[in-house]
Amino acid sequence: MARPREFDEDKVLDAAALCFWSKGYEGTSLRGLIDSTGLTGASLYNAFGDKRALYKKTLDRYVEGSIAERIRRCELMPPREAIAAFFAEIIARALGDPDHKGCMLVNAALEVAPHDAEFREAVAAVLARMEEFFRCCIAAGQADGTITRSQTADDLARHLLGVLVGVRVLARVRPEKDLLEGVVGPALALLHGRRNDASKQRTKR
Repeated sequence: MARPREFDEDKVLDAAALCFWSKGYEGTSLRGLIDSTGLTGASLYNAFGDKRALYKKTLDRYVEGSIAERIRRCELMPPREAIAAFFAEIIARALGDPDHKGCMLVNAALEVAPHDAEFREAVAAVLARMEEFFRCCIAAGQADGTITRSQTADDLARHLLGVLVGVRVLARVRPEKDLLEGVVGPALALLHGRRNDASKQRTKR
Protein backbone atom coordinates (compact mmCIF):
# COMPACT_ATOMS: atom_id res chain seq x y z
CA MET A 1 0.00 0.00 0.00
CA ALA A 2 1.43 3.39 -1.01
CA ARG A 3 2.27 5.78 1.77
CA PRO A 4 0.28 9.03 1.79
CA ARG A 5 2.27 12.09 0.83
CA GLU A 6 3.53 14.08 3.76
CA PHE A 7 3.42 17.43 2.00
CA ASP A 8 0.88 19.79 0.45
CA GLU A 9 1.13 19.11 -3.29
CA ASP A 10 -0.46 22.42 -4.25
CA LYS A 11 2.06 24.38 -2.19
CA VAL A 12 4.96 22.40 -3.64
CA LEU A 13 3.75 22.98 -7.20
CA ASP A 14 3.23 26.68 -6.49
CA ALA A 15 6.80 26.95 -5.22
CA ALA A 16 8.20 24.99 -8.18
CA ALA A 17 6.20 27.09 -10.65
CA LEU A 18 7.51 30.31 -9.14
CA CYS A 19 11.05 28.99 -9.42
CA PHE A 20 10.64 28.02 -13.09
CA TRP A 21 8.68 31.19 -13.83
CA SER A 22 11.25 33.58 -12.40
CA LYS A 23 14.44 31.76 -13.47
CA GLY A 24 13.33 29.96 -16.61
CA TYR A 25 13.58 26.25 -17.30
CA GLU A 26 17.32 26.18 -17.98
CA GLY A 27 18.09 28.55 -15.12
CA THR A 28 16.27 26.39 -12.59
CA SER A 29 18.49 23.80 -10.93
CA LEU A 30 17.57 20.80 -8.80
CA ARG A 31 19.09 22.64 -5.84
CA GLY A 32 16.87 25.62 -6.58
CA LEU A 33 13.79 23.39 -6.64
CA ILE A 34 14.82 21.72 -3.39
CA ASP A 35 15.32 25.07 -1.70
CA SER A 36 12.04 26.45 -3.07
CA THR A 37 9.83 23.47 -2.29
CA GLY A 38 11.47 22.25 0.92
CA LEU A 39 11.53 18.68 -0.41
CA THR A 40 14.55 16.49 -0.97
CA GLY A 41 15.65 15.62 -4.46
CA ALA A 42 14.46 12.04 -3.93
CA SER A 43 11.03 13.20 -2.76
CA LEU A 44 10.65 15.50 -5.78
CA TYR A 45 11.64 12.71 -8.14
CA ASN A 46 9.34 10.16 -6.52
CA ALA A 47 6.38 12.52 -6.49
CA PHE A 48 6.72 14.30 -9.83
CA GLY A 49 9.42 12.63 -11.90
CA ASP A 50 12.39 14.49 -13.36
CA LYS A 51 12.79 18.25 -13.83
CA ARG A 52 11.13 18.20 -17.25
CA ALA A 53 8.07 16.36 -15.93
CA LEU A 54 7.76 18.76 -13.02
CA TYR A 55 8.03 21.74 -15.37
CA LYS A 56 5.30 20.28 -17.59
CA LYS A 57 3.03 19.80 -14.58
CA THR A 58 3.57 23.34 -13.32
CA LEU A 59 3.01 24.78 -16.80
CA ASP A 60 -0.23 22.81 -17.25
CA ARG A 61 -1.38 24.00 -13.84
CA TYR A 62 -0.55 27.61 -14.71
CA VAL A 63 -2.51 27.38 -17.96
CA GLU A 64 -5.57 25.93 -16.27
CA GLY A 65 -5.49 28.22 -13.26
CA SER A 66 -4.66 31.44 -15.09
CA ILE A 67 -5.36 31.43 -18.82
CA ALA A 68 -8.26 28.98 -18.95
CA GLU A 69 -9.86 30.49 -15.88
CA ARG A 70 -9.65 33.99 -17.39
CA ILE A 71 -11.23 32.75 -20.61
CA ARG A 72 -14.09 31.13 -18.70
CA ARG A 73 -14.81 34.38 -16.84
CA CYS A 74 -14.61 36.58 -19.91
CA GLU A 75 -16.83 34.27 -21.95
CA LEU A 76 -19.71 35.28 -19.70
CA MET A 77 -19.48 38.91 -20.91
CA PRO A 78 -20.79 40.56 -24.09
CA PRO A 79 -18.36 39.91 -26.99
CA ARG A 80 -16.42 43.18 -27.24
CA GLU A 81 -16.42 43.67 -23.46
CA ALA A 82 -15.03 40.14 -23.07
CA ILE A 83 -12.04 40.94 -25.29
CA ALA A 84 -11.42 44.30 -23.60
CA ALA A 85 -11.62 42.70 -20.14
CA PHE A 86 -9.21 39.95 -21.19
CA PHE A 87 -6.59 42.49 -22.28
CA ALA A 88 -7.23 44.77 -19.29
CA GLU A 89 -6.42 41.92 -16.95
CA ILE A 90 -3.28 41.05 -18.90
CA ILE A 91 -2.03 44.63 -18.58
CA ALA A 92 -2.97 44.81 -14.88
CA ARG A 93 -1.06 41.60 -14.16
CA ALA A 94 1.97 42.83 -16.07
CA LEU A 95 2.03 46.16 -14.23
CA GLY A 96 1.47 44.43 -10.90
CA ASP A 97 4.42 42.04 -11.29
CA PRO A 98 7.48 43.66 -9.66
CA ASP A 99 9.75 40.86 -10.87
CA HIS A 100 8.65 41.18 -14.53
CA LYS A 101 8.25 37.42 -14.87
CA GLY A 102 5.91 37.73 -17.82
CA CYS A 103 3.56 34.96 -18.91
CA MET A 104 4.80 31.47 -18.09
CA LEU A 105 3.28 30.15 -21.32
CA VAL A 106 4.95 32.78 -23.53
CA ASN A 107 8.20 32.23 -21.65
CA ALA A 108 7.91 28.52 -22.46
CA ALA A 109 7.19 29.35 -26.10
CA LEU A 110 10.42 31.33 -26.32
CA GLU A 111 12.72 29.17 -24.21
CA VAL A 112 11.60 25.55 -24.29
CA ALA A 113 9.20 24.98 -27.19
CA PRO A 114 11.73 25.63 -30.00
CA HIS A 115 13.85 22.70 -28.78
CA ASP A 116 11.18 20.28 -27.53
CA ALA A 117 8.43 18.97 -29.81
CA GLU A 118 6.11 17.96 -26.98
CA PHE A 119 6.26 21.40 -25.39
CA ARG A 120 5.90 23.05 -28.80
CA GLU A 121 2.65 21.17 -29.38
CA ALA A 122 1.40 21.94 -25.86
CA VAL A 123 2.14 25.65 -26.15
CA ALA A 124 0.66 25.81 -29.65
CA ALA A 125 -2.53 24.18 -28.37
CA VAL A 126 -2.98 26.84 -25.67
CA LEU A 127 -2.28 29.65 -28.13
CA ALA A 128 -4.91 28.11 -30.42
CA ARG A 129 -7.30 28.01 -27.48
CA MET A 130 -6.85 31.75 -26.92
CA GLU A 131 -7.21 32.43 -30.65
CA GLU A 132 -10.47 30.48 -30.61
CA PHE A 133 -11.71 32.54 -27.65
CA PHE A 134 -11.05 35.70 -29.65
CA ARG A 135 -12.64 34.22 -32.77
CA CYS A 136 -15.82 33.19 -30.95
CA CYS A 137 -16.14 36.62 -29.34
CA ILE A 138 -15.60 38.35 -32.66
CA ALA A 139 -18.06 36.12 -34.52
CA ALA A 140 -20.70 36.79 -31.84
CA GLY A 141 -19.99 40.52 -31.97
CA GLN A 142 -20.20 40.55 -35.76
CA ALA A 143 -23.56 38.79 -35.50
CA ASP A 144 -25.01 41.35 -33.08
CA GLY A 145 -23.40 44.38 -34.71
CA THR A 146 -21.00 45.34 -31.93
CA ILE A 147 -17.88 44.23 -33.83
CA THR A 148 -16.91 45.26 -37.35
CA ARG A 149 -17.39 42.97 -40.32
CA SER A 150 -14.69 44.78 -42.28
CA GLN A 151 -12.38 41.82 -41.67
CA THR A 152 -13.06 38.16 -41.04
CA ALA A 153 -13.34 36.79 -37.53
CA ASP A 154 -10.37 34.54 -38.27
CA ASP A 155 -8.12 37.42 -39.31
CA LEU A 156 -9.14 39.62 -36.37
CA ALA A 157 -8.59 36.74 -33.94
CA ARG A 158 -5.10 36.13 -35.32
CA HIS A 159 -4.34 39.83 -35.02
CA LEU A 160 -5.44 39.89 -31.37
CA LEU A 161 -3.37 36.81 -30.61
CA GLY A 162 -0.31 38.55 -32.05
CA VAL A 163 -1.06 41.65 -29.98
CA LEU A 164 -1.43 39.51 -26.87
CA VAL A 165 1.91 37.75 -27.32
CA GLY A 166 3.60 41.06 -28.17
CA VAL A 167 2.27 42.70 -25.02
CA ARG A 168 3.45 39.78 -22.91
CA VAL A 169 6.96 39.99 -24.35
CA LEU A 170 7.13 43.79 -24.09
CA ALA A 171 6.04 43.63 -20.46
CA ARG A 172 9.15 41.62 -19.58
CA VAL A 173 11.45 44.53 -20.39
CA ARG A 174 9.20 47.60 -20.61
CA PRO A 175 6.28 47.20 -18.21
CA GLU A 176 5.02 50.70 -18.90
CA LYS A 177 1.30 51.47 -18.70
CA ASP A 178 1.26 53.92 -21.61
CA LEU A 179 3.22 51.55 -23.83
CA LEU A 180 1.09 48.47 -23.15
CA GLU A 181 -2.20 50.35 -23.40
CA GLY A 182 -0.90 52.02 -26.55
CA VAL A 183 -0.40 48.61 -28.15
CA VAL A 184 -3.77 47.22 -27.07
CA GLY A 185 -5.88 50.36 -27.64
CA PRO A 186 -5.69 50.47 -31.45
CA ALA A 187 -6.38 46.73 -31.64
CA LEU A 188 -9.56 47.17 -29.60
CA ALA A 189 -10.56 50.24 -31.63
CA LEU A 190 -10.29 48.10 -34.77
CA LEU A 191 -13.18 45.98 -33.50
CA HIS A 192 -15.83 48.75 -33.38
CA GLY A 193 -18.98 47.66 -35.16
CA ARG A 194 -21.91 49.36 -36.83
CA ARG A 195 -23.83 49.84 -33.55
CA ASN A 196 -20.98 51.89 -32.19
CA ASP A 197 -20.67 53.82 -35.44
CA ALA A 198 -24.40 54.59 -35.42
CA SER A 199 -24.19 55.71 -31.80
CA LYS A 200 -21.33 58.08 -32.66
CA GLN A 201 -23.33 59.54 -35.54
CA ARG A 202 -26.30 60.20 -33.24
CA THR A 203 -23.98 61.87 -30.72
CA LYS A 204 -22.59 64.19 -33.41
CA ARG A 205 -26.09 65.24 -34.41
